[in-house]
Amino acid sequence: MKIKLVKNKALRILLIASGFFSVGLGIIGAILPVLPTTPFLILAAICFSYSSEKFYNKIISNKYFGKNVKDYLEGRGIPMKAKIAAVSILWISIGISCWFVQVFWLRLLLPALALFITWFIVKEPTSG
Repeated sequence: MKIKLVKNKALRILLIASGFFSVGLGIIGAILPVLPTTPFLILAAICFSYSSEKFYNKIISNKYFGKNVKDYLEGRGIPMKAKIAAVSILWISIGISCWFVQVFWLRLLLPALALFITWFIVKEPTSG
């Protein structure tokens, strides 16, 4: 992904803050199984690609998740193992949520959202 730093200082600060917020959510997602990690790190990398070359490079060169983030941003897709894990955790979480939720329309909305997210994950190119 090409780095295009924005010139507006306020926008750069906002993008850096958003990037760090996304990294924080990604870290929480590494601990909690229901919150995804990689999408937040991809979002952080995108924010940093417009605001800070230094922070962008730290994200894509990280030894744990940098390769997956970089591959996705460069259009090489998502590893099959990650797709399977993401869709499995998504549907388990939605199933548990539907079990506890008593609101009828929410019981319909949650699986519909899960279907959309599943479609999005499956349609992405598979890497590795």
